[in-house]
Amino acid sequence: MAALPIPVEFLDPLVYQSVCVDGFVASQVARGFSPVTIDNGTGVLERFLSLAAKPAWELTASDVDAVVAALIERGVGAVTRRGYVGTFKSFFAFLQARHAAEIESRFGVRLSDPLDVFHAGRHVSSDSPATRPPPTPQRMEEFFAFLRLRMEGARKWTPPARDYAMFRTLYHAGLRSAEAASLEIRDLHFDRGPFGKVHVRLGKAAKGSGPRPRWVPMLDDVALILRWYLQEVRPRFRVSGPVLFCDEGGGVMNSGSIRNRLAHLCLEEGRPVHERFSPHDLRHACATRNYERGIDLVAIQQMLGHWNVGTTMRYVTPSATFVEDAYRRAISTTLAGLDEE
Repeated sequence: MAALPIPVEFLDPLVYQSVCVDGFVASQVARGFSPVTIDNGTGVLERFLSLAAKPAWELTASDVDAVVAALIERGVGAVTRRGYVGTFKSFFAFLQARHAAEIESRFGVRLSDPLDVFHAGRHVSSDSPATRPPPTPQRMEEFFAFLRLRMEGARKWTPPARDYAMFRTLYHAGLRSAEAASLEIRDLHFDRGPFGKVHVRLGKAAKGSGPRPRWVPMLDDVALILRWYLQEVRPRFRVSGPVLFCDEGGGVMNSGSIRNRLAHLCLEEGRPVHERFSPHDLRHACATRNYERGIDLVAIQQMLGHWNVGTTMRYVTPSATFVEDAYRRAISTTLAGLDEE
């Protein structure tokens, strides 16, 4: 698809770059990206370009290093920094595909990717030990007990009640924070299957595809929790739209708000740092808990929306006594079979 001609008056490089950013956003809309994903990505890209303080086509590898150094100085974590670099990489690829000729014509610059192998964030490999285990079922029960106490003593009951329903859903259904933020009432199908199902319409894209929808069963009484939330909690918010989990003003909670909310609750709970967790840790906890209960790994893969089962295997971190517990279950099953004979 050819790029639309840009008016001659857009000779200012930063003005032209702003128009290119708008085109990049439009291309994501056309590819089916969710509004939440687009908004978050656009904000990240604009902050990256602001720190760079020059047009993208003028950046060098050293300029990118300087941007990353500025992010480190601001306390931005490694995972978030990789997100900044990855978003800029996508934008630069868009410029190469759609605007390379015009940039060279207008500004005399031939596009050359400033990112190199040294800008690739260091990842934990598939054979590396996990940096920390996910929260155990006991730890989660303690956390949810804390949320129930907050509901009982809160002056405003609805926000802590929403928190309880939302984080129970994230834990038991293994949802990403962005997926939970995009849920609407119409996505809850209580009569579908034996437990009811959540329709995750805007599942995370993979391998350059658009959103990948999936159906997630409402295991572990999630249906009861969500029915209670719809009947008792959500009507008390001033909600004008269809969003399921809303903020106090009735607006959409984005994924960043959900992460920040959970971090605040863990801090308020007063537990040591190593016992705190993020929404992503809840996905690991969901995978591990279901695997230890004997649910097939492929079923967990489908539940979490992973592209391949290898990713799911990295999410599973069995407890220290997993082998012993599995042995006891196997022996018990064998002895029960012998008794029946």
